[in-house]
Amino acid sequence: MSGANRGQGSAASEYHNQENMLSRLRGSLKPRTAANENQENLPPKQAANRTVLGPLQNNQRSKTQNQRSTKQESQPLSCKNEDFGKNCYEKPSAKQPSFQIHVDEPDGACSKKPQQVVEAVKAKSVAEDSPITIDNAVARLRQPLSTIDIPSAMDVSFDSPMDMSVVEGEEKVVNVNEVPEYAAEIHKYLREMEVKTRPKAGYMKKQPDITNSMRAILVDWLVEVGEEYKLQNETLYLAVNYIDRFLSSMSVLRGKLQLVGTAAMLLASKFEEIYPPEVAEFVYITDDTYTKKQVLRMEHLVLKVLSFDLAAPTINQFLTQYFLNHSVNKQVESLAMYLGELSLVDSDPFLKYLPSQTAAAAYILANNTVTGGSWPKSLIEMSGYSLEDLMPCIEDLHRTYLGAAQHAQQSVQEKYKGPKYHKVSCIDAPTKLQLN
Repeated sequence: MSGANRGQGSAASEYHNQENMLSRLRGSLKPRTAANENQENLPPKQAANRTVLGPLQNNQRSKTQNQRSTKQESQPLSCKNEDFGKNCYEKPSAKQPSFQIHVDEPDGACSKKPQQVVEAVKAKSVAEDSPITIDNAVARLRQPLSTIDIPSAMDVSFDSPMDMSVVEGEEKVVNVNEVPEYAAEIHKYLREMEVKTRPKAGYMKKQPDITNSMRAILVDWLVEVGEEYKLQNETLYLAVNYIDRFLSSMSVLRGKLQLVGTAAMLLASKFEEIYPPEVAEFVYITDDTYTKKQVLRMEHLVLKVLSFDLAAPTINQFLTQYFLNHSVNKQVESLAMYLGELSLVDSDPFLKYLPSQTAAAAYILANNTVTGGSWPKSLIEMSGYSLEDLMPCIEDLHRTYLGAAQHAQQSVQEKYKGPKYHKVSCIDAPTKLQLN
């Protein structure tokens, strides 16, 4: 074969290799979608019977950071006039590893005293004139440590100082919420704050475009959001409190009601959660109905209307106080929490009751349903509520409990069907209350 033919063959094979490489690159880019670009915020798996959720917004911040880092890497190294004598073209030092292994020094190195170090430095300065002096200094540095007299009663075992087997067996696990020294003061403070952070009971009558059923749909959706992102129950209670307080002061169109609920859930997550979902997640759960800018603006407006007062006592907090004062079994606790969340869905009639009253009614109704008990004397003394004072709230909650299975919104019902809450929503409500 001639040289020209060989050249044409090699050029053709090189062109063929380039085409294969381009086709592979195009193939690797095809499956990538906008939802996968933001690897820090992958959307959760969609639950069954749920509104279709839209894709996440592109992470513009990460792109900006990548461009910034690329720009910084492309800048050349400059040499200052003071360091002109140094080599300006030498390569920068390699990046230090994230972890470094430290080798233990010999025992003699740790036994140097300050005076011995000074003598060693002096001996080094005279090294050129008298090599014998160096040997003497080294000999002094290598003298053995003085013996330590250990009393016979002292334990000199070489077991690990972090052995906690004895401590774990003797000490009792401490409940951080159980503070009997301050329990009365904490309860008194919560009772004062629940009055200050209380929404207006009849605010829905002044709303021109929204109704109680729309609010119930919103709260039902927030229950699903809390389950989707594994949020605390307290976050849900706080979000509903923010919504009611906001609607007590502001008129809202029905097209913006979900935006108010989204901003309230975002604020409650920031206040309560250790790792709250990002704003892009809340845009995602609205199926891109609102933009990130709209959510942040509504968050700002909610904060202004609430005067940045986000620490509101909730039904969940008072239930925790009642459980600590008079303990009950886990099934009663879960049923009381279920009844407390049922009261969030319907604003009428539960907005006219304080959170401490609704929590007491949930405690009594759950205790009576499971064990046949009622309102213990210790809680009467702690709360100041007698059984007669709580009967109107108990009756309203009992009617809600009886109609929970036929309610239009079923998120709370489905949430408490799981084994985490002992399937308390499957317990039939008593047709008649027999309270002592």
